[in-house]
Amino acid sequence: MTRKPKGELRRGWTTGACATAATKAALIGLWGGDVPDRVSIVLPKGEVFETPITISDRGDGWVSVGITKDAGDDPDVTHGALIIAKVSVSDGGVQFRAGDGVGIVTKAGLPIAVGEAAINPVPRAMMDDVVGEVAADYAATPDVCIEISVPNGAVIAEKTWNPRLGIKGGLSILGTTGIVRPFSCAAWIASIHRGIDVARAGGVTHVAGCTGATSETTVQKLYDLPDHAMLDMGDFAGGMLKYLNKNPIERVTIGGGIGKLTKLAQGAVDLHSSRSQVDFAALADMAGIPALKDANTVLEAYTIAGPPLAKAIADLALTRVQSAYPAMQFDIVVIDRAGAIIGRAGL
Repeated sequence: MTRKPKGELRRGWTTGACATAATKAALIGLWGGDVPDRVSIVLPKGEVFETPITISDRGDGWVSVGITKDAGDDPDVTHGALIIAKVSVSDGGVQFRAGDGVGIVTKAGLPIAVGEAAINPVPRAMMDDVVGEVAADYAATPDVCIEISVPNGAVIAEKTWNPRLGIKGGLSILGTTGIVRPFSCAAWIASIHRGIDVARAGGVTHVAGCTGATSETTVQKLYDLPDHAMLDMGDFAGGMLKYLNKNPIERVTIGGGIGKLTKLAQGAVDLHSSRSQVDFAALADMAGIPALKDANTVLEAYTIAGPPLAKAIADLALTRVQSAYPAMQFDIVVIDRAGAIIGRAGL
């Protein structure tokens, strides 16, 4: 399990910020002659990102610059990745291309059109801005092709949500602020939202959000759901449910281990152990077994009470979510650590 380092956490920089900085340095090399040793850009909220150049190269009519991404103390899979921007003159305006290791969008529902490079709107706007800035500095015409690549990006992307979202061949170039805040929930929740968008755009009528890999495997097999119907809910039940409430899908399955689903049944929407706890006294009252109030874990309570407890938890969780979000039809699947179903409620 990844643990937070002690002390103040060091923030990092998004792939979008790195791609923008690399683009600026490459443009300086294209129009000014020499690639600088360091480059700085202004991020969307006014903060300045300054970074050294890792590599640079040039050829007939093009310049490329690579910057090593520093994600700070965040356990980001792209930490240490080389983000390369290759710039050349376009046949009109700013154009974006996916180089090696950057994905192509293949499914509707994302903020980038199908067939386009998986470079999100904010990074595109940031790069567009530096094209204008550097073009003005060198009295150049701002007609530029920007190709972003990430060596080994296709391999790294297998550890992300990209394959499920229909982004093929590599990573997405992301970031709304340019800054990676260590252990932020925002990126995970944003990925859940994009998963819902893709499912809706694809006409999916049944999705499933699960607390982990084991429950996901069980639920996907149970209902024979495609990958793009599976939402990586994790601990963020609230993040998923609130977005679904605004962007409903006909049927929603929630699957997970008995401990996390007990918290959901008791009203928690953030299921992480540091942010919600099981009320064992309430669990004992619900099951009518006073001994459960002294249990250390829900799993221990289950060994005492048996399958009826799992069923009662599933029923209560179903009541909670169904009453809160009546526009959708829910069902609950409770599993044990081996992935066996020990309780169900709903469809």
